[in-house]
Amino acid sequence: MSLIPARSPRLAVLIDADNASAKIADGLFEEIAKIGEASVRRIYGDFASSRSKAWADQLARHAIIPQQQFAYTTGKNASDITLVIDAMDLLHSGRFDGFCLVSSDSDFTRLAARIREQGIDVYGFGEQKTPESFRQACRRFIYTENLLPPAVTESLDDAATTSALKKPSAAVPLIRRVLSEMESPDGWVHLGILGTELVNRYPDFDPRSYGFRKLSDLVRKTGAYEVQPGPGNSMLVRLLPQRAAAAAAPAGKAAPKAAKPAAAKPQRS
Repeated sequence: MSLIPARSPRLAVLIDADNASAKIADGLFEEIAKIGEASVRRIYGDFASSRSKAWADQLARHAIIPQQQFAYTTGKNASDITLVIDAMDLLHSGRFDGFCLVSSDSDFTRLAARIREQGIDVYGFGEQKTPESFRQACRRFIYTENLLPPAVTESLDDAATTSALKKPSAAVPLIRRVLSEMESPDGWVHLGILGTELVNRYPDFDPRSYGFRKLSDLVRKTGAYEVQPGPGNSMLVRLLPQRAAAAAAPAGKAAPKAAKPAAAKPQRS
């Protein structure tokens, strides 16, 4: 048995400086480190412009290689074209297990789809305004608002509330839909498996978007599910009984109501 640990997946990180804020740099590479090793780190833009200049301070800090593209013609984005060319070169090198595309630009939708056609995972990073086409083209999509450092003056509880992009109640139908389709004799499902299925179905699903660091905290907060400890350190979750019955009912049909007693007819004198 080899004592050498398996190497983390090799990732190519390609950043569109024109469509990504430099404020996310620390959080971005912390998030990428959870996925694998950022073997290639490149950023594309015109660093002579004020829009991309903010990234200059982050280059040495995170060992990012800048790819300078001067804006020779107004309205033509040479940075995007260079990024796509480099991505295809890296893809055909066969050296990478995944790509991290950092941009909110829908122009990279086809690039993400093409890389995935090759059997390589694509992780997208962009703002909440990112078009759905690009989000869905990625294996997983992470909102960069969730990567911003919390304000120093905020407490942990306040940060969980103020940084939420969506209300916790917005997650209820997504979780319910996935839970109702997962087969289980008693309705209990491992929380880890539920999390995996949620990301498979909704690439941009992230508990942090609802103000919580963990899926377990989000599930508890909604009050729509039962949670209990499982084997080892695992957790189990299932729909509340009344909600499970409603989910199992045919679409468009309400649960049957109890019949009202017939009103007594007045007697004739």
